[in-house]
Amino acid sequence: MLLCMLQTLKGIVKDRTIQGIMGVFLLFLLVPTVSTLSMRQATELSTTLSLSLVSFIMLLLAVFLGSTSIWRDIERRYTYSVLSLPLSRSSYLIGKFAGIAFFLFGCSVVLGGVSLAVIKVSSGVTAVGKPFVWWYLLLAVLYDALKYILLVAVSMLFSSISTSFFLPIFGTISTFLAGTVTQEVYDYLNTPSGLKSVSPFVRESATLLYYILPNFSGFDLKVHAIYSITPDFRALVTVFFYFLAYTAMLLGVAAFLFERREMK
Repeated sequence: MLLCMLQTLKGIVKDRTIQGIMGVFLLFLLVPTVSTLSMRQATELSTTLSLSLVSFIMLLLAVFLGSTSIWRDIERRYTYSVLSLPLSRSSYLIGKFAGIAFFLFGCSVVLGGVSLAVIKVSSGVTAVGKPFVWWYLLLAVLYDALKYILLVAVSMLFSSISTSFFLPIFGTISTFLAGTVTQEVYDYLNTPSGLKSVSPFVRESATLLYYILPNFSGFDLKVHAIYSITPDFRALVTVFFYFLAYTAMLLGVAAFLFERREMK
């Protein structure tokens, strides 16, 4: 499994599409200039832009790597060579996931460092209005990385049953979009206006989706980083264990299905 993880990492580094996605890094150079448009909130604006860029790059990497990794191995018939070795399908799948997760975590470290440098430059150009807590920014990037590693586990589940890349890509994107808004929808449905205006069938269907789909809103710490709001420690711990439990469950189901998949 370790060898599979290392081979996955090596393949990612050589992939030209990934190198193209990493070219989005250059947009960080524009952040100090754009942040000067806000004379009083340059630090807040540069933090918002930096974290948005981090999320965008991580989303592209998670969707592309998670959705196409297994499919491309099967198309190139590389999977058949690997599985002829004394390596179970579950170990192969988890090794692929571990390689992608390790790469995403490494990217988050680099992106966090670049964001710190960019915000530091922006803060020097314009006077800072209020104290900025740097480790809140690092915490926001770290939880962003956990969110996208969880998304890779979702894409692995789709890849374990799909024979093309359409279901993994569009299924992953749909799950991400739905998982980002389920908390807001659930909160609205339980307000007096939601209880009055939404039919019971729609409300129960939305509640079912709320419990089934991964809830990504808890991983979003951008507001805490931008306005230096102290995060709730118990909420952070809860979200971390939620990440571990949900990822393990998705990988367990994906491994179960991949073991029983017919390979032609």
